[in-house]
Amino acid sequence: MLGSSRLAERIRISPVVVGVVVIGLGTSAPEFLVSGVAAARGDTGLAVGNIAGSNILNLTLVLGIAALAGSVVVTSHVIRREVPLTVGAVVLFSFLAWAGLSPITGALLAVAGVCALFVLLRWAGQERNNEEVADEAAEFTQGRATVDVPVAPSTLPAWFEPVRAVLGLAGAQLLVANASAIAAHLGEPQVIIGFTLVALGTSLPELVTTVQAQRRGESDLVVGNLFGSNLFNSLIGGAVVGFASGSATPGKAAVALSVTMILTAGLAWVLLRRGLTLTRVEALVLMAAYALTMPLLLST
Repeated sequence: MLGSSRLAERIRISPVVVGVVVIGLGTSAPEFLVSGVAAARGDTGLAVGNIAGSNILNLTLVLGIAALAGSVVVTSHVIRREVPLTVGAVVLFSFLAWAGLSPITGALLAVAGVCALFVLLRWAGQERNNEEVADEAAEFTQGRATVDVPVAPSTLPAWFEPVRAVLGLAGAQLLVANASAIAAHLGEPQVIIGFTLVALGTSLPELVTTVQAQRRGESDLVVGNLFGSNLFNSLIGGAVVGFASGSATPGKAAVALSVTMILTAGLAWVLLRRGLTLTRVEALVLMAAYALTMPLLLST
């Protein structure tokens, strides 16, 4: 993701696009890649489980980890506009995944994804408050990391950035492919592999980005990245699965999985709306919610 952001900056894409599109789409790219390949091979349970599991994990475990590192304070319009848009996208994906992701439902999700992207870019270009998030995104790609010791900004040549991005995606695919093969050898259902091992592997970019941004005090970027990732997972990722699955073998999610996606997105939204702050106690609530979803989903 960082390689993609720096590449976008070097070829003079505006900071708004870097913040809204490159980071959101960049951290969701592993989900698109893995789910698309799985669906094309007929492993539709793995494909749907990966996207659903990533959506659940992002707004429970990953957001909880960020809040444990320090209170997540949202001061922009993100919580009032982008977050509800994402929750709506998750609800739409949940219902269509329950009905079955086919080329027809994939087309609906693709149209919704294009419309959502247009709305996001329009908001980002018009509102001064959203420029703050774009500035944070630009600072995130340029500034020094302050984890334990100062780390100088990257001085690698421009040609290495697309290589870095490709290697990152290849590494994520290799990680989840190996985990999937091991779990399949143990006889676990595809959907369980999808929303546990595979979702955890493809959510690593969101986790790394979230920790880096939170350590720099960029809470808006944390929230925007996680909810933005779920937005693109649900609409663009769902469309990829629908087109790759075909009409004969549509990708389907169980009722429990669809309901869990909606409830976890709603829980994160409600907690963030309370004073526009996510405390450490509320972080533990989110992490407990993730832990509680596992027995429920594994029993389905």
